[in-house]
Amino acid sequence: MKEFYSLVEICLMHPLDVVKTRFQIQRGASDPNSYKGLGDCFRTIFRNEGVYGFYKGILPPILAETPKRAVKFFTFEQYKKLLSFTPLSQGLALSMAGLGSGLTEALVVNPFEVVKVNLQANRDSFKVQPSTFAQARMIINADGFGLRGLNKGLTSTLGRHGIFNMIYFGFYFNVKDAIPASQDSRLEFMRKFAIGLLSGTISSCVNIPFDVAKSRIQGPQPVPGEIKYRSCFQTMALVYREEGYLALYKGLIPKIMRLGPGGAVMLLVYEYVSNWLQRNW
Repeated sequence: MKEFYSLVEICLMHPLDVVKTRFQIQRGASDPNSYKGLGDCFRTIFRNEGVYGFYKGILPPILAETPKRAVKFFTFEQYKKLLSFTPLSQGLALSMAGLGSGLTEALVVNPFEVVKVNLQANRDSFKVQPSTFAQARMIINADGFGLRGLNKGLTSTLGRHGIFNMIYFGFYFNVKDAIPASQDSRLEFMRKFAIGLLSGTISSCVNIPFDVAKSRIQGPQPVPGEIKYRSCFQTMALVYREEGYLALYKGLIPKIMRLGPGGAVMLLVYEYVSNWLQRNW
């Protein structure tokens, strides 16, 4: 059930991910490919690249989804058990377990993210751009598997996933325990959904500077053959200096539109499936 939901969520929400990446890699008003706003971005992609333009780079997240979700929730449970033996409070232990699961998850997904961002940044027609596997081969042939090739931007990915999961799990379980449950099943569902929605939204707002840095490092460089964005914090500092602090929040609206409700549903599915497994196994 979780795998089916994840596939549906990717297919429905992927256009927002493409739009988010396009905003994050554009370099201010001086960029000739700069979009004027969210609506302009959707119209321009549809006009120049067609409907399929919104689904560029969809195969890497589909391929990564099952191992990504498995790693996220399995490692969260394992870190939670390990931290129960420490003197940390329950609330802090949940946040630290989330941090650990995010860092572990990042190691799994980063190569897929590098390929995905390169495909999403490509403004050619969907029919003429390279396939996922061709793009991966090009990256490997040019720069190998290391931190300049298929694993570039790893520090930014670690920061993005670590911070997201730390807040996502920590906020959800701490707030859920603090607010009394309702005996009405519909109100209880809405209570959990609202807390999950807030968890995904707050996490997205806090971790997006790492997301912007990741997109700049993993995407095409401004001058071909010249590496401008080299590392996570160097990229953040450079973006801040050249474009202002708001540039570190590019793509926030489509990110929240995707991960706010998506994160809420994912937590609900995880919780209900976990409860069912505990009752029946």
